[in-house]
Amino acid sequence: MKISDFMDRHYLHFNAAAMMDAARAYRELLDDGGLMFMTIAGAMSTAELGISLAEMIRQGKVHAITCTGANLEEDIFNLVAHDRYVRVPHYRDLTPADEQQLLERQLNRVTDTCIPEDEAFRTVEGVIIELWEEADHSGKRFLPHEFLYRILNEGLLEDSYQIDPRDSWMVAAAERNLPIFVPGWEDSTLGNVFAARVIEGRITNPGTIRSGIEYMIELAAWYSRTAAEHPIGFFQIGGGIAGDFPICVVPMLIQDLKRADTPLWSYFCQISDSTTSYGSYSGAVPNEKITWGKLTADTPKFIVESDATIVAPLIFAYVLGW
Repeated sequence: MKISDFMDRHYLHFNAAAMMDAARAYRELLDDGGLMFMTIAGAMSTAELGISLAEMIRQGKVHAITCTGANLEEDIFNLVAHDRYVRVPHYRDLTPADEQQLLERQLNRVTDTCIPEDEAFRTVEGVIIELWEEADHSGKRFLPHEFLYRILNEGLLEDSYQIDPRDSWMVAAAERNLPIFVPGWEDSTLGNVFAARVIEGRITNPGTIRSGIEYMIELAAWYSRTAAEHPIGFFQIGGGIAGDFPICVVPMLIQDLKRADTPLWSYFCQISDSTTSYGSYSGAVPNEKITWGKLTADTPKFIVESDATIVAPLIFAYVLGW
């Protein structure tokens, strides 16, 4: 039985039904000529979302992405250091002393998975610093993901690959030159590395890396150009800055730039284990976004309160017809 047939047969109620409603509406948006904008928070790259997301990108089911700096880099960390990752299935039982031992082994824990510092961070750092310095010396400026696209498209780390590159969503995105927007990139391992190089003087201009404001300007241009020709859906994995940053482009265009004819988002789905709560963006119900001029009363809206590491690959499988 195909995965999608199994889902149609068994996922009939509660969060499972919400997932199915969202997956079917995703398909309908694409079938009607719409495009999908995706946001990725949490540690989805370390959770190896690329196994399914890469195929979504290759088959034209995802048309732009906003992600945290961590998700941008961690897909590449997994690409070059996968065999040295350490899984800790009983992470809930770890004592502070156990955690200290992981630190001493240079294993950086993300829930049940430890990223090896030397094989992951330092492997990528050794290549990207050279590109940063080259740009700095030439007076050129680039967005964070553009450096990583260059590394992937030029095969600068290819000898270090430890997984099939078809399972890397960043490889797929680089091949298609997919629009990517990374707010708050400085809150990432490579962002910290870049700041350190500026502090020590190896890079003289902090502006060698273009800023989050410039990402918003790029996003406004992309949305304005694209929404004039296609309805655009918004598929949000997790919450936080990865979701809130890009969804705000619509009210900015309408309210701040007075472009009243700007279409609103045409679909909205959020997968999150953050329950409805007071003052939380991640825990806000979709209808709250109506008051901010992000969605209309008639926009198809879905919220799946579950673990995105389970739900997102299932929705992707459904959209892909697996």
